[in-house]
Amino acid sequence: MTDTDGDGGTQTGLAGFGDDVEPEDTAPDDLVCAVATQEYTFEQCANGFYPAPRSYERCDRAFEHMAFYRTAPTSAVTHYARVTDRFVDDGSWMGADRWERLIAPFSDDDEAMVFELGELRPLATHIERSDDGPNGVRGAWYVTLEELRGAGSLSALAAAAGEA
Repeated sequence: MTDTDGDGGTQTGLAGFGDDVEPEDTAPDDLVCAVATQEYTFEQCANGFYPAPRSYERCDRAFEHMAFYRTAPTSAVTHYARVTDRFVDDGSWMGADRWERLIAPFSDDDEAMVFELGELRPLATHIERSDDGPNGVRGAWYVTLEELRGAGSLSALAAAAGEA
């Protein structure tokens, strides 16, 4: 395995994701929902979907992209993806194993919202924690694509999202 994102850690299956080149169907004022992901959840994002318990506020909010704060191995927002669709799942689509790993630890909900994602795009610069800022993304933070790309630290991203 090789260090594919320059953070000193190793990744599987993530090399070769799209460059942080703005696709023609994006705009600087597109809304982004930033969320925290553990390693297994981030792997699912790389496979094109992000599930959330149905009761989470983000399930009813409109936005064009999701950004992912990775709790390991980097403790940083490293990638984002366009949301191409979303649908409600009672577990029949996700299956019992994924449900137990992705939904059950966080909620007793009987349904999840599954966000279908386009290609993961790495940020040109990871958005990392600063000593005086938040320890990570909690809940969902909403910023524009321009604010996401311009955030020099997690503190700056939190301020843009009104979470500081």
